[in-house]
Amino acid sequence: MFGDLFEEDYSSVSNNQYGKGKKLKAKPLEPPAPREFTNLSGIRNQGGTCYLNSLLQTLHFTPEFREALFSLGPEELGSLEDKDKPDAKVRIIPLQLQRLFAQLLLLDQSAASTADLTDSFGWTSNEEMRQHDVQELNRILFSALETSLVGTSGHDLINRLYHGTVVNQIVCKECKNISEKQEDFLDLTVAVKNVSGLEDALWNMYVEEEVFDCDNLYHCGTCDRLVKAAKSAKLRKLPPFLTVSLLRFNFDFVKCERYKETSCYTFPLRINLKPFCEQSELNDLDYVYDLFSVIIHKGGCYGGHYHVYIKDVDHLGNWQFHEADRNLKTLENEEDVDDPLTALKAVLLQEENNLIPMDQLGQKLLKKIGISWNKKYRKQHGPLRKVFLQLHSQTFLLSSDEGTVSLQKKLSAQAESDFQSNGQQILQMLASKPPGSEDNATCPHWFDINDSRVQPIKEKDIEQQFQGKESAYMLFYRKSQLQRPPEARANPRYRVPCHLLKEMDAANVELQRKRTECDSANNNIELHLHMGPHYHFFNGALHPVSGPMESMWGLTFDKRKTLGDLQQSIFQLLEFWEGDMVLSVAKRVPAGLHVYQALHGNELTLCEVGIADGEDIFVWNGVEVGGVQIPTGVDCEPLLLHVLHLETDGDGRRRGQVVESPHVFPANAEVGAVLTSLAIPAGVILTHSARSAGEESWTPIPRESMQRTFREHGLRDGSSLLVQDAYSDDNSLLPQGGKWITGVSESDWLEVRNLCQLEPEEKQVKISATVNTVVFDIRIKAIEELKLMKEIVENSCLRPLDRNGKLLRPVPDSSTLEEAEVKLGSSLGLCLGKAPTSSQLFLFFALGSDIQPGTEMEVIVEETLSVRDCLKIMLEKSGLPRGAWHLRKMDWCYEAGEPLCEEDATLKELMICSGDTLLLIEGELPPPGFLKVPIWWHQPQGPPGRWESEDRPHSTPAQSSCWRAASTQGVPGHVPAEASLLYLGDVDISEDATLVDLKSQARALPLASELAVPGPALLRAWTVEDKRPSRLLRAEQRQLKEYKLGRRATICLEPLQREEHLGPQDVLLRTQMRIPGQRTYSLAVDLVWDTTHGSTAGALRQRVADSYALPVEEIEIAKYFPEKFEWLPISSWNQQVTKKKKKKKQDNLQGAPYYLKDGDTIGIKNLLLDDDEDFSTIRDDIGKEKLKQLALGKRHSREALRAQNGDVLSSAGPRARPRGPEASLSIHVGSFR
Repeated sequence: MFGDLFEEDYSSVSNNQYGKGKKLKAKPLEPPAPREFTNLSGIRNQGGTCYLNSLLQTLHFTPEFREALFSLGPEELGSLEDKDKPDAKVRIIPLQLQRLFAQLLLLDQSAASTADLTDSFGWTSNEEMRQHDVQELNRILFSALETSLVGTSGHDLINRLYHGTVVNQIVCKECKNISEKQEDFLDLTVAVKNVSGLEDALWNMYVEEEVFDCDNLYHCGTCDRLVKAAKSAKLRKLPPFLTVSLLRFNFDFVKCERYKETSCYTFPLRINLKPFCEQSELNDLDYVYDLFSVIIHKGGCYGGHYHVYIKDVDHLGNWQFHEADRNLKTLENEEDVDDPLTALKAVLLQEENNLIPMDQLGQKLLKKIGISWNKKYRKQHGPLRKVFLQLHSQTFLLSSDEGTVSLQKKLSAQAESDFQSNGQQILQMLASKPPGSEDNATCPHWFDINDSRVQPIKEKDIEQQFQGKESAYMLFYRKSQLQRPPEARANPRYRVPCHLLKEMDAANVELQRKRTECDSANNNIELHLHMGPHYHFFNGALHPVSGPMESMWGLTFDKRKTLGDLQQSIFQLLEFWEGDMVLSVAKRVPAGLHVYQALHGNELTLCEVGIADGEDIFVWNGVEVGGVQIPTGVDCEPLLLHVLHLETDGDGRRRGQVVESPHVFPANAEVGAVLTSLAIPAGVILTHSARSAGEESWTPIPRESMQRTFREHGLRDGSSLLVQDAYSDDNSLLPQGGKWITGVSESDWLEVRNLCQLEPEEKQVKISATVNTVVFDIRIKAIEELKLMKEIVENSCLRPLDRNGKLLRPVPDSSTLEEAEVKLGSSLGLCLGKAPTSSQLFLFFALGSDIQPGTEMEVIVEETLSVRDCLKIMLEKSGLPRGAWHLRKMDWCYEAGEPLCEEDATLKELMICSGDTLLLIEGELPPPGFLKVPIWWHQPQGPPGRWESEDRPHSTPAQSSCWRAASTQGVPGHVPAEASLLYLGDVDISEDATLVDLKSQARALPLASELAVPGPALLRAWTVEDKRPSRLLRAEQRQLKEYKLGRRATICLEPLQREEHLGPQDVLLRTQMRIPGQRTYSLAVDLVWDTTHGSTAGALRQRVADSYALPVEEIEIAKYFPEKFEWLPISSWNQQVTKKKKKKKQDNLQGAPYYLKDGDTIGIKNLLLDDDEDFSTIRDDIGKEKLKQLALGKRHSREALRAQNGDVLSSAGPRARPRGPEASLSIHVGSFR
């Protein structure tokens, strides 16, 4: 039905999942990871099966469904071993469901697979990659199960647990005859559009009556004529488990496109369905249901992702929260924990004989205080074993082999006494229970199951799914009277068949065996040890003195061991070693063996040091080899180059023959060293490149560039250089077919623009580069070629420019172009100012939420800076006084996102990254439980407060001037020209306050007193959206939190002439009469329309006709859409309703395509004076033309940008995947009748 409507997007997943520069050996297939701390298993996503996973987890956590399925044995369902036999009737789908539920209960793996289950559905790989609608799957899966269980004791499983009954009745007002029709339901489908929540939707469906009268009468079979009647529906039979599907996806007939309804839609944790059921003698508790599952859809109508919130009824999972960060902050403030001596004593006093193996001491300490020794104490107190324990030998006793540590016996008794008196309090603090664990037995255990990931959540987190792009899509309730037996609590083996218990136990044993083997294989790495005494330094690199067998040893070592352990093992391998031993990372390059950095930190594991499998380790004294000092590091890496030059004879005279000889040079040496090595006093050096197949080219190095290094010229191992004597013929050394070039290849350059605000001779230069060129080298080369002062070397940086010319964040000097993600052929700006270090953040910030291009400011701050200090710095930099300001992070839509509420949190903790944009918003953030509400004064373009009701005559409107909003600093947002709004100020108010309180506080604003704002009873309150009044706030005694205003709500107040009391079914409309012969309308008049008896076109036309004292057949009405400058006529849908023909659902103006709501404008034409079919005005024509020109301009801009940056777009990656054709969802089931 929906096909690819909900397809997931995986285009952003990178193929490069591993680190750079490391070769990985082929590893055996790893077994599935064990369960995490929740002790619950997720389900792996096969590509697009998140909708299936969410529904399966819901069924799995429905114990009655799971146990009913487990009760069906092999004698009824058959066996999976016989599924391929031709005559065997094996019910594969229920068998695979049983097996999957057993795996989710008992198999020790973090996520189960649904591959076998989807195979039983008859799905192909294409079906598994295509996402469908979970509501559709729920019906199809239940239908497939019913078909699969025909002829078994579970044939009525679905009907017994999920089927309910609705009865529809039509009562004749004349003879009181009741026409009744009963319907079964599997789930209740409820509306979301224009409904505040589930209870309101059920009220509309099963309490409100639909009246047939006027031109919409009912044909009664008993009376045999058209009569007035009332139609209603009630729930007759309730199932044990109630499924509710929310209609969040709709079709906009005006825009002709699908859309997702993201408005607020509440649903209770416990609901009483008695008001919606037929009268019955049942106990009231039989109508009470508890929520236990919420399937959530995140995204839009053309793509998204499903996950599920589930209540663990049987307490099978471990419902605890990891609050390591908060605990860490608490512990760090505790004086006793800050003392490592006290912490280590507390650990040892808990051990038998106060003794513990040395390799377990760090782990025990980590478990107690939540942080390792290296992170908390090493900087101040040094390494644990080598320094701290040695310095405190009066307290701690190390064994001779340093394998164990214990407390000194003379101190043990006193320490034990002290520990019993006051140390026990410290240990209790160290080993405190997680927050909330003491009441785990009574709290509802909720989990967020998102495919493979399972996380505990709190019950209050469900409220976050009331609205937004990530919101509830299906609700599952269970009868509160359904009680679970005590033996099922925390017992995953309860009611699982014996054959499945044996299968899962055997699978767990096999999993443990594989994990043990894999753990050993994964943690053992091969190291190549190169012994320094067996090497000598020659021709710029290290070479073995004898064969490689003697100079290099292979060693298999556990990477979880420390560097000190590795050094100790090497000592044991060697018969003799004199002096210091230093281990350094080495690498075999074409020139030989080169040593990079030395390894430090004997307490660090090989993983922490960064030693990979197959690493080359050079063992030496750290200074020299064979009496020669060894250069180390990346800068002096030896390069093996092929140098072409004229051959010389014994007398030093040059012959005409060109020879090629290998030469080794350090990467940081000057290119001119080539001439020195060949004993050529002056000459020309040319670099080689292949421009196209079969065509070679040589680029001369300018004389002023001879002092640059080989690395700066982008030369690598194997590069060729052509050396020509300055006194020889220019072309004598060029190979046949070669040619001179003076430029650089189009794909091997970067354009650097001078943005230092200096006046050089050059404005921009092209710098030759490769993907491995270091950014620092490019910057230095650009400064030289731009002929800038050398002083800016220490105070400049390079910043990429995007396609619009905007400067992005600086790139680090130490990274290569590939690491900095800078593409060759792109443009960089040379700017004043240093690039941020690895511990700093480069941030953009701007004033206000409406950001204009080029108005952003920049700042470099430490990532450990708090939000409060960052705000101070930004205010100072922007020249604003410190006052009521707060920060918001700009979201991906370039709009102001949620505020940074935790002012004491660091930028790193809030995951602020370099390049992010923060917005300075005026106004302090209200404390928790309070709102900061901007208040506007709304003066409609017409008589204020003029309204009509069905029993009130027309009132004479008092003329009043129309207000326009002036440009005021700090005013939130812009006011459209057609809106009559004036900014009054901000109100800080509690969420528990009522709407009357809000109006009263608004009246106390200084500007409100100047306007003589009337009392709260004469004020109408609206929310403001899209810079227009949007939602009318009713019921003045309701608390503000019940309106779900949110943190960014804006309210406008409208004056009234007299009090109004709008009912829940009243709709407030702005009506305007069209002036005959002119394309304009009279001033707007408020009209209250009671929709209790239906919101049909006929009812509205009758209400408008009565209000203007006109015959209903002599008027035409239309709704105005201001965003499109269009009028949509409201037709009169006259129809003859028979007994078999129900009232059409689309005869509802509050639904598509009109979506009539409070504040909408209704245009009226008097056909007695004006028979023109057009409702539009001159202003509408102008508005449409502007929209047309705007769309045309955007189209031309896109085409020009596409043409200008075609190469950029083509290299930017694959385009968005086109949506495929919709495909129906089906499950193939065999015949078992």
